[in-house]
Amino acid sequence: MKKTLVIGALGQIGSELALALRNRFGVETVIASDVRAPQPGAASGDGPFQYLDCTSFRQIETVVRRHDVGTIFHLAAVLSAVAEQNPQASWDLNMGGLYRVLEVARECGCSLFFPSSIGAFGPTTPRDRTPQDTIQRPNTMYGVTKVAGELLCDYYVARFGVDARGLRLPGIISHVTPPGGGTTDFAVDIFHQAIRYRHYTCFLRHDTRLDMMYMPDTIDAILQLMAADPALLRHHNAFNVTAMNFTPEELAGEIRKHIPDFAIDYDVDPVRQAIADSWPRSVDDSEARAQWDWSPRYDIAAMTADMLKKLRAKPRTVSRFNR
Repeated sequence: MKKTLVIGALGQIGSELALALRNRFGVETVIASDVRAPQPGAASGDGPFQYLDCTSFRQIETVVRRHDVGTIFHLAAVLSAVAEQNPQASWDLNMGGLYRVLEVARECGCSLFFPSSIGAFGPTTPRDRTPQDTIQRPNTMYGVTKVAGELLCDYYVARFGVDARGLRLPGIISHVTPPGGGTTDFAVDIFHQAIRYRHYTCFLRHDTRLDMMYMPDTIDAILQLMAADPALLRHHNAFNVTAMNFTPEELAGEIRKHIPDFAIDYDVDPVRQAIADSWPRSVDDSEARAQWDWSPRYDIAAMTADMLKKLRAKPRTVSRFNR
């Protein structure tokens, strides 16, 4: 049986995807990899782990051939807000890493998952129910790398027959790992602060409307897409997907149903606000629903209840994000 390689397995999505793959296919069939070692007790440390720099073709190829890898999930990337602080390094990692992974996939006959983002859209994109196929002119380095990545994956599908698939993910909400520098971080940290302090200071405006997805739905979407019959796919990568849509004020209102004295105020970060304002307020994911039967399980009410339940069951730690 061919094995699976998760690149960026210690990140927000990677840590939960690696665990889900191991639960489904067996611990020894999934190779977790990252540029740092897993912490003791981390899920990614419960099975095979490889140090791997995704900008090194030789390292990727060595791991793929040594472990007889048939599928690569390439999740290593610099996220939106951090990318604006160091755009040159972000290009090197986001695009240099993807190019080398695609080259290894081409040479070794691997299928590939590559996540894109709503950041691939820009201020001239239709902002409400953004279509699957539309103008993409992002004004952030993160968005530029995502558009370029989508096009590069499409090229490798058409030119070399690489089975490269992907999703345009909205903001991801998780109770397992903290976010890593994205514009939608507020939708995770607000829960930590609500439980610990009954108060949160948000870095986006109260009326900033964005699409979001709970991590269990994200993992489901990735696995469903990778299992889909290729004959049914008119697109291969960059499928719009979404599960819920809200503003910070609406999320705070949902939290108040569980924590009545929760309060929110606002100290807007102009950099992250500008990024959010350049993204769609909502996307149309009808192509994903039609082509591979995408359907989320969690709306804002179900996600909020589950996030609070899961976080309350954990030992309290002081969040390192904005308060």
